Amino acid sequence: MRVSVETTSGLERRLTVGVPADRVESVVNQRLQDAARNARLPGFRPGKIPMKVMKQRFGAGVRQEVLGEVISQSFQEAVVSENLRPAGQPSIEARKLDAGQDVEYTATFEVFPTVEIQSLEDLTIEKPVADVTDADIDDIIDVFRKQQGEWVTSELAAEDGDTVVIDFVGTKNGETFEGGSAEGTSLELGSGRMIPGFEDGLIGVSAGEEKVLDLTFPEDYQKEELAGAGVQFAVTVKEVKTLELAPVDEALFSKYGLEEGNEQDFRAEVKQNMERELRNAIEASVKSQVMDAIVAAHENVELPAALIGREVNTMRQQMFQQFGGAAPQDLDLASVLPDEMFADQAQHRVKLGLVVAEMIGHFDLTAEPAKVRAFIEDIASTYQDPEEVINWYYSENEQLAGIESRVLEDAVVERLLADAAIVEVECSYQDALAKARPAANA
Repeated sequence: MRVSVETTSGLERRLTVGVPADRVESVVNQRLQDAARNARLPGFRPGKIPMKVMKQRFGAGVRQEVLGEVISQSFQEAVVSENLRPAGQPSIEARKLDAGQDVEYTATFEVFPTVEIQSLEDLTIEKPVADVTDADIDDIIDVFRKQQGEWVTSELAAEDGDTVVIDFVGTKNGETFEGGSAEGTSLELGSGRMIPGFEDGLIGVSAGEEKVLDLTFPEDYQKEELAGAGVQFAVTVKEVKTLELAPVDEALFSKYGLEEGNEQDFRAEVKQNMERELRNAIEASVKSQVMDAIVAAHENVELPAALIGREVNTMRQQMFQQFGGAAPQDLDLASVLPDEMFADQAQHRVKLGLVVAEMIGHFDLTAEPAKVRAFIEDIASTYQDPEEVINWYYSENEQLAGIESRVLEDAVVERLLADAAIVEVECSYQDALAKARPAANA
C-alpha cells in the first residue's frame, strides 16, 4: 500500500493512498464464489452458476461494496502508519477505481493539535466559605410552603406578590392597538410580565376598582410601532388573590420526601440536602475558576474546525430539547439556532477538552475506582432507592464512562489546586450558590 501525506493548511492533512488491485479483486472473487453456492438463477442448478455469469450479474454491486470496505480499512491503516490522529471524518475523493487497476484515493481531514502544557504555578483561586444557617432553612421551607400554597380571594388591597384578575384596554393617541387589550387575565404583581410601571401601578388596588395607567413602552420593545411610545391602559380589577402558605405539617413533609417524622426531623433533612447543595456549589465554583485558568493559559492552541462544529451541533440539540422538545425532521435547526449563538462557548469547551485530556496523560492520572464509586453514591443518595441507581450506573457502560470522565476532570483540578494559592472568601449560603451558577451554565 502506498501512502503520502501533505499538510494543506494548519491542522488539515491530505492523505493519498494507493491500494494494490489484487487486494480488491481477491475479495470480490471470494465473495462471488461464496455467493454462488446459494444463488439461484433461472436455467442453473443451485451451486452450479458459472463464475462468469456471477460476475456479469453481481460483480459490479459486490465490487462497490468491497471498495467501500477497502477504502475504510486502508484509511485506518494509513493514519496508523503515519502516526496521524484524525479529529473528524475524512472527505474521500476517488482518483482511480477501475477494475483491474490499483485503487487510489485522497482523504482530507483535520488532525488533533499538539498541546504543550503551560505552567499554572501562579494560579490563585477564590474559595467560597459558607454555612447553612437556621434562617437559610426557614427561607427554603417558606419556598416549599409557597409551592404548596393555595391562592385565595382577598378583600384587602393588592400587595406585591398577590395575583390580580383584570380586564384592560390599551390605547395610543386614543386608538386601541394590537395586543393591548385582554379580559380575565391573571397577573402576579412583581412577576415582570408586563411593561415597566404596569404592575407597580396596581399595587394597592382592590376588587371592583378601575384605574388608568399612563405608561411608556421601552425603547427596545420588539414591536417597532410601540417602541418608546406613550400609552394609556384602562384597567378594571375583578379580583384580588393572595397566596395562603401551606402549613408546616406531615402533608408538607411528605411532599418533600420525609414520609415519617416531625418538624425537627424535616428541618434536619432539609439542612442535609442544603449542605450537599452548598458543597457541590463550592466545588463547582472552584472547578470553574481552574478550568477558566486552563483555557486562558493555553490561548494559542489551534482548534480543529470539525470538533467545534460537532460541539456546536451538540449544544444546539441540547438547547432545542430543553426548550422545544424533539425537532421535526424537516426543520433546519441551524436556521433557527445559528452557529454564532454557540461559537464562543463551543471553542471554549473544545479547547478545554483538548488541554485537560493532555493534562491527564501528562500527570499520569487515572479514574480511581474508589472515587468513581463515591461520585456515583453521591448522585444516588438523592434518590429513593440509592442501591438501584448505583447498580444502574455500573450496568450502563456509556453512563459509567461519563462518570469516569468527570472523576478524571476532578483529578486534574485537584492536581492543579495542590500548587495554587487558595483565598477563602466568606459569604452567605445564597451567595455561594450564585457563584456556582455561571459554572453550571458553561
